Amino acid sequence: MIKARGKIGFHLLLKSRFWAIFFLGTLLLGIRWTKGAGYLDFYSFVLKPILPGTAQKEWIQEGENIERNILLKLLEEDNNRLRKALSLKELNSEQRISAAVISRSSRNWWKQLEINKGSKDGVLRGQTVIGPGGLIGLVDSVTPLTARVRLLTDPGHEIGVWIYRTKQHGILTGMGTNRPKLIFLNKNSLAKVGDIVTTSPASTLLPPNLTIGIVKFVNEKALPSPYAIVQLTASPEAIDWIQILKNNGQK
Repeated sequence: MIKARGKIGFHLLLKSRFWAIFFLGTLLLGIRWTKGAGYLDFYSFVLKPILPGTAQKEWIQEGENIERNILLKLLEEDNNRLRKALSLKELNSEQRISAAVISRSSRNWWKQLEINKGSKDGVLRGQTVIGPGGLIGLVDSVTPLTARVRLLTDPGHEIGVWIYRTKQHGILTGMGTNRPKLIFLNKNSLAKVGDIVTTSPASTLLPPNLTIGIVKFVNEKALPSPYAIVQLTASPEAIDWIQILKNNGQK
């Protein structure tokens, strides 16, 4: 029995060596026949991710494609911004004063901005300021040639607003970001994510029904009253042009 097992093991060893030699011979013959092309292809495939060469070319190509896509996106954004600026200048020009943003301080980025129109152009303190998308703030101070706009995002800046769908009133308060807080006057706000926020028809400070933003979060359990976080539709951080709404009777 032991001898039989030994013979079987010996034959298996010879057989495995035969196939190993056969495989090695075939590999060498293939390399010689193809002048190493197959071997190099295999080598390139295995080491491609970690060695320069073809992979490096692909990385460069991928980087160029990404850069091209970014440039196209930036160009599209510039075109959209210019279209918005042009449309803003064309809207009811008799009752609106168009102005360019000429200065913004990084320290007061969410508080205020300077524009290139002043009292000589009919700008008055307290006038409503809008941008592409809706309300952005109020004129805070005026010189003959320039004016300063206080933004809705200025911490502590409060205006009366309401939820258009529910007709529920509240106070919009700046938080130093592009998402101010809306504090409701009623304990049950009935607000939902996606609701549109506008100026209140009851407001004596602002024109009624100016678009302000969209509700992004609601906390009904907050004390002493529920509140919502509002995403402004006119993003103050990206505004280059604004319009000032003239007061009633102003020419």
